[in-house]
Amino acid sequence: MATPLGWSQGGSGSVCLAFDQLRDVIESQEELIHQLRNVMVLQDENFVSKEEFQEIEKKLVEEKAAHAKTKALLAKEEEKLQFALGEVEVLSKQLEKEKVAFEKALSSVKHKVLQESSKKDQLITKCNEIESHVIKQEDILNGKENEIKELQQVISQQKQIFRNHMSDFRIQKEQESYMAQVLEQKHKKRGPAGPGAASVAGKNKMVVAFLFSG
Repeated sequence: MATPLGWSQGGSGSVCLAFDQLRDVIESQEELIHQLRNVMVLQDENFVSKEEFQEIEKKLVEEKAAHAKTKALLAKEEEKLQFALGEVEVLSKQLEKEKVAFEKALSSVKHKVLQESSKKDQLITKCNEIESHVIKQEDILNGKENEIKELQQVISQQKQIFRNHMSDFRIQKEQESYMAQVLEQKHKKRGPAGPGAASVAGKNKMVVAFLFSG
């Protein structure tokens, strides 16, 4: 290897070391330059103009403002939701109380209905018993009325028979009285008579009574 101009041969060891170090530095710099070139290429590809940056920045500000507004609306809606949930809880408790009260009232009404139904059934049974008893009594009364009518007919017939007998009895008495008067008048005309005459008069009365009887 040729010795560079201005370097002495005696210091070749230190020169080589320095040269190696310098070469490493150069290689490092070349690598860095290569990396910088790649970065520059990427920057060229991703380059954004100032106007575009300002537009993007403006949109970002607007997005942040819209986000803040949405967040505020969300907080407000969450507040409304919490209030509504509170109302729902209160209404649910009230509804549960009303449900319990309704079920209690319904149970009481059902119990009363069952009692009234039982009373109604008892009254119907009692009415049926009374109706059956009344029908039996009516049958008995009808039988008694028929018996009374028959007795009235018998009594009426007996009265008629009695009246007929009384009429016959009066006629008989009148006939006997008339015959007695006739016989007495005949006896007076003939004068006193003996026992035979009295016997004949008695026989005549018996004959007259027999002829005018029944």
